[in-house]
Amino acid sequence: MIRFALYGCGVISGTHARALVDVEGAELIACADLNPASAETFAEKHQIQALPDWNALLQNPDIDAVCICTPSGTHAPLAIEALNAGKHVVLEKPMGLTVAQCDDIIAAAEKSNKHITVISQLRTEPDIIRAKELIESGALGKIIMAQLHMCYYRPESYFMGSWRGTKAMDGGGALMNQGIHGVDILRYLMGPVKNVQSVVRTLLHDIEVEDAAVAALEFENDAIGVITASTATFPGYDREINIYGTRGGIEFKQGTMVRLVIDGEEYPCAEFTSVGDASSNLVLDYRGHARQLTAFVRAINGEDVTYPDQFAGKQAVELVETIYKNSI
Repeated sequence: MIRFALYGCGVISGTHARALVDVEGAELIACADLNPASAETFAEKHQIQALPDWNALLQNPDIDAVCICTPSGTHAPLAIEALNAGKHVVLEKPMGLTVAQCDDIIAAAEKSNKHITVISQLRTEPDIIRAKELIESGALGKIIMAQLHMCYYRPESYFMGSWRGTKAMDGGGALMNQGIHGVDILRYLMGPVKNVQSVVRTLLHDIEVEDAAVAALEFENDAIGVITASTATFPGYDREINIYGTRGGIEFKQGTMVRLVIDGEEYPCAEFTSVGDASSNLVLDYRGHARQLTAFVRAINGEDVTYPDQFAGKQAVELVETIYKNSI
């Protein structure tokens, strides 16, 4: 049994707690938070132990792994401390605010010989897995173009009195925070990017990071693509990912494949139902977390399984950082 603790009892923590209930061979036994009262409330709800602080969590020998669910700017230092303390680490997105921070985490993981997974739950969606297989098999022919559209909305109140929207704790906006999962899936499906040209702007909100961005990409497979991302497009629209080749194409809404065409034939796809998170930061479906954490626990137990590790987590941050650096 892999015994988990959770640090940071905010919005996403409940998703981790619900997911761990469904993970065979895992048990959530404790939590801690910068605010002890938040930890007490969370512990009572989930019938686990509330620890007084982060150090108590690290020093507890009963804890094998820790889910870090804190603001983005704390991810790298906390992950490194947990790895150095001999804990396996589940790290919420983004892995770090910079590639340099990701490299520091990678070095700590290698030194500690502990496992780390960066939450990329969309990679576990059956339709995403199917798309990856279709692309790699050549069923779509030569890939020509990819599109990622993330036109979300966040009201000004979302940022007020918060770490959100600050360079120190958020690192970025519509791409690094709200859009990192979409960037991760595009990079996962399409492979490495060799050229980027971009325009990154703050057009609506009184924040330090972007609320609108457009990037033109050239992938190493010679396909071209575009990313549009925003938190200023009222009322918020579901994420779309489209990939087109010489024999066919795939169109997604969120993690659901809504259209698949190969050699002129339309294949049946699931009906998409929006859950409304284009205008909210709530994660309503915990099943992707559960699938990823299941693979993570199996890997800790020595099974040969694939899961989004520290190297996968770095990929999305690397692309976002390049988009920022290449903005005109």
